[in-house]
Amino acid sequence: MAELEKILSRVNELTELLNYHSKRYYDEDSPEISDYEYDSLMRELISIEEQYPQLIAPDSPTHRVGGNADGQFEPVEHIVPMESLQDAFNQGEIDDFDRRVTSAVGNVSYVVEPKIDGLSVSLEYVNGVFTRGSTRGNGLVGEDITANLKTVRSIPLKLNKDIPFIEVRGEVYMPINSFLSLVEKQENNEEKAFKNPRNAAAGSLRQKDPKVTASRMLDIFVFNVQQIQGAEISSHEESLNFLKELGFKTVPFIKKCNSVSEVKEEILRIGEIKGTLQYDIDGAVIKVDDFKKREQMGSTSKFPRWAIAYKYPPEEKQTTVKNIEVNVGRTGVLTPVALLEPVLVSGSTVSRATLHNQDYIAQKDIRVGDTVIIRKAGEIIPEVVCVVSHEKNSIAYEMPEACPSCGAKVFREKDEAAVRCNNSKCPAQLLRILIHFCSREAMEIEGLGEAVLTLLVNQELIKDPSDIYSLQSQDLEKLERFGKKSASNLINAIEKSKQNDLSKLIFALGIRHIGQKAAKQLAQSFGTIDKIFSATLDDVASIEGFGEIMANSVVEYFSMAQTKELIDKLVEKGVNVSSLQSVQDDRFLNKIFVLTGTLPTYSRAKATEIIESFGGKVSSSVSKKTDFVLTGEQAGSKLKKANDLGVKILSEEEFNKMIKQ
Repeated sequence: MAELEKILSRVNELTELLNYHSKRYYDEDSPEISDYEYDSLMRELISIEEQYPQLIAPDSPTHRVGGNADGQFEPVEHIVPMESLQDAFNQGEIDDFDRRVTSAVGNVSYVVEPKIDGLSVSLEYVNGVFTRGSTRGNGLVGEDITANLKTVRSIPLKLNKDIPFIEVRGEVYMPINSFLSLVEKQENNEEKAFKNPRNAAAGSLRQKDPKVTASRMLDIFVFNVQQIQGAEISSHEESLNFLKELGFKTVPFIKKCNSVSEVKEEILRIGEIKGTLQYDIDGAVIKVDDFKKREQMGSTSKFPRWAIAYKYPPEEKQTTVKNIEVNVGRTGVLTPVALLEPVLVSGSTVSRATLHNQDYIAQKDIRVGDTVIIRKAGEIIPEVVCVVSHEKNSIAYEMPEACPSCGAKVFREKDEAAVRCNNSKCPAQLLRILIHFCSREAMEIEGLGEAVLTLLVNQELIKDPSDIYSLQSQDLEKLERFGKKSASNLINAIEKSKQNDLSKLIFALGIRHIGQKAAKQLAQSFGTIDKIFSATLDDVASIEGFGEIMANSVVEYFSMAQTKELIDKLVEKGVNVSSLQSVQDDRFLNKIFVLTGTLPTYSRAKATEIIESFGGKVSSSVSKKTDFVLTGEQAGSKLKKANDLGVKILSEEEFNKMIKQ
């Protein structure tokens, strides 16, 4: 017992430290420790909780890294409807709104605040502890996304006061820097990129895997009290101050106005600064401050009568295309970029705009020297809207026939818009290839991020991924940013990555069309990389879920001489090239399992590993093809669907009997 008390004391100490440093980093933008030190504290707490699950608190900071979601979101009925707002598009409509308010309740004070462009959510707290979070949905019924919202670090898991019950409304958003980094990563990986921060935030919050949500660096501004017990609040301004006291990150700035002319001045001011903010806004919200007067005014069937949203029109500017340059991405895709005469748009100077591909350029007939209209798509990413006029004697633009980085011949596949350089030794691709190779989803080499890799490439210590495994502590200690300890930590991380499963190496190679799931399937199907090298197109295409495009991509990649050369170097350096997911026997062969709820002793990853080790498969949804549903506590809709379909339900105890036979 004394030992357990000592461990609990350390858990409480780690929780306090992590919460403090998280607040310094995310809310106050003033970190006191390095990311590495923070991650070390987090890893220690995760390790203790894995060993002593009975010590996991509902407000543990480990929830921030992404727990388990059920894969299908449960409906949540909103006791207080999450209403939308009526829009206004000009000053006259603001005057009309003011006349309606004053004729109904007399003179009022208004509060004007920025309208954050994100995803509206509800957060519920019982006795100060976060218990449930949900989407707005249709305003009356949303979806339970509690597990994903717990990964948003600025959402408090425990309030500063143990208030009996409170439900608040906020807007989850993706900061502009995070959005731009995500779009760059998606484009480099030839994924469909999000068009704006709002779509990115919404897509991130509805992920089935909270770990994906956690990686997206989402944030929140809370702006409304929906329900409350244990406190009385009489105005909007007072409510925001109270929410701050509780520990919420509230809407970034407000202004209390005593007349409609002051309201209009504030709307103009916000419009002037909105392009300089680190979050996207699509308007300004005007609300009656006094709650009793709000109650008097009530709502229509769609909107509250006491609030309105002013929407800013997109700003468009005219400029000139000075030149078109071509950049080369990780997978060799050539992306044309317009170099523009600098012009101020929506609060910032724009001098570049992506032109996507040859088809986009041809469709709009964009040429060097053109006078064009530009705007910021989603108020963030500059784009060319149209061509106003061509310069005299200009000619239609054509993508280069040779790679601007290495001079290799480029090609365009049938039915593809992208032009591509296929030279794996192309210098422009090297850094992006290395970043992907070392990423968490790939070889997971902690400490080898973009900044360190850039330094190593510039020092010519790395010329391809195999060179990572030739690095020595003494090489690193000579470089800026490195001391003896940090160099030793990185070398240890590199050594550790040599033992990764073959599936992580396959994904790290960056084969076109092959994601994490496909990489795992390849590793399990063939067992060793040598067998993949000798596999035929039919062999690869026979893998479940693989089509002609994926199979062709695999066979083409492993037929290239430079691939064989790279793998030989990695093998020589001691990197594992075999699957560690060996099948013990085939008792679950062709059997499909679905996992739901929290299992008493197994994590989902461990249960999945066991099922696959006996030849079974794990699916995310229940269907007539499902053989077993393995259930734990708080099983959701999957359990109900399994019962409806007559699928065999297993407890963990029954599952254990099956695997120990």
